[in-house]
Amino acid sequence: MTEEQFSSTHPKLPPTTEEDRFSWLRLLRSRRVGVATFHRLLNDHGTAQKALEALPDIARAAGVERYEVCPPGVIHAELKAAKAAGARLICRGDEHYPQALADIADAPPLLWAIGDPALLSRPMLALVGARNASSLGTRMARSLAQELGGEGYVVVSGLARGVDTAAHLAALDTGTVAVLAGGVDTIYPAENANLTHDIARKGVILSEQPMGMTPQARHFPRRNRIISGLAQAVVVVEAAAKSGSLITARDALDQGRDVLAVPGHPFDARAAGCNMLIRDGAQLVRNAADVIAALPARAPVQRDLLADLPAPETLPPPPPQKRGLRETAALHQQILSRLGPSPVAEDQLIRDLSLPAGRVGPMLVDLEIDGKILRQPGGLLSLSK
Repeated sequence: MTEEQFSSTHPKLPPTTEEDRFSWLRLLRSRRVGVATFHRLLNDHGTAQKALEALPDIARAAGVERYEVCPPGVIHAELKAAKAAGARLICRGDEHYPQALADIADAPPLLWAIGDPALLSRPMLALVGARNASSLGTRMARSLAQELGGEGYVVVSGLARGVDTAAHLAALDTGTVAVLAGGVDTIYPAENANLTHDIARKGVILSEQPMGMTPQARHFPRRNRIISGLAQAVVVVEAAAKSGSLITARDALDQGRDVLAVPGHPFDARAAGCNMLIRDGAQLVRNAADVIAALPARAPVQRDLLADLPAPETLPPPPPQKRGLRETAALHQQILSRLGPSPVAEDQLIRDLSLPAGRVGPMLVDLEIDGKILRQPGGLLSLSK
């Protein structure tokens, strides 16, 4: 039973009872059930509960023996964690589920959200770019986010270092949505703890991942299609020739969204991706006016109807200590110096470093995303070739 066996037709109606929502969550969390499989099962069987009952037989017919659906206890634990974090479950078809996102082919059936869901009904634009952004890149991101926010647009990004962080900070007071690759209650990267809490109070944090999920490299490309799916257009501020920002741009094109890019110096590797996009037909961006001019005309936003609503208590307090850039770089180097072409078990690496697993784990994700290490089956790590 694989994801490719099923078409991605969407269910017509959202769940209407708590039992239905529980079943939706349980179906989506079951092994080998992705977005397309979820929608196909729901359409074939009418309800998530009936799909759950049929799933073992479907798996057996596909050659998967002793298949078990997600245990109810796992869902109870996720719901308990969501309540503690102040997160709400938004199902496709619900009042607060963004229509633009619902229209993409692989729309997530369920989203966890922390913050003000009213923002999700406003027009959105995505700003993405390099994690190692230049000073000019971060200034450009701030300027675009401030001006676009002033025009009534909600700024969507991925809460990564660099361009994402600059865009979120500049749009805090006008509206911003952070789409996470891990759970909405998982702070990543650690230095954005305070920003995460500010967005939870003033904006919205979204994720399709289970509560408590630590992001892995494979989660980020899936996250990117939500960023582009929410937005009318994607603006790339800085991006290398091979980067996650270009994945977001490709997703946007596949979804029928406009792609715009800020040009950069030909000798700056961080501008290579943007220059390639412009060469291939993306709209060149010099300022917010260029972005707005490239968009279809829309009705003016009624600012008086967008007053901030009181936000619930959300995430636990940010950690009291932050790692500086120098300390992070030193830890990255320690990890790289202990790895080679031959795979090493992750737990052995952590023991060799004599550091807490919670401190090493995020560093491994950083290095994996940067392409410096490879994560192999069985919890093994090695240097990239």
